[in-house]
Amino acid sequence: MKSITLGAALILATVGSCFAAEGPGAHFIENWDLNGDGAVTAEEARERRGNVFASFDANDDGFLDAEEYVLFDEARAQDQAENEPKGMGKGARNPANGMRLEVNDTDGDGKVSEVEFLDNAASWIKMIDRNGDGVVTVADFGPRG
Repeated sequence: MKSITLGAALILATVGSCFAAEGPGAHFIENWDLNGDGAVTAEEARERRGNVFASFDANDDGFLDAEEYVLFDEARAQDQAENEPKGMGKGARNPANGMRLEVNDTDGDGKVSEVEFLDNAASWIKMIDRNGDGVVTVADFGPRG
């Protein structure tokens, strides 16, 4: 059985840097922007979601069941508490909302297959993309101004 704690740490930890961006959405971009251009595409999200899925599928059965999802939810909540500005992440476009079991369990069988999890990447990016430009940047986070 995989070590969920190690997997969670590897997937959800931010690469430390004295030049790391701060503010709403910065941690999301640091974790999901694979090519470092400051924008997260649906393709990047799909690839990264594959890594996340593999880390939390503790029994390697190709599904995240309810028990595995509890650990996933706890790791995400802890990561958000440690890395997002206070008061952020409570809105409808919070990226955490698109990671929930009930959102990704598209066939309603109580677990999420890898295909379901990956196929939801595009709709997840669309949900977060406040300005509708097809990518997620820090401009899609924080209070509307």
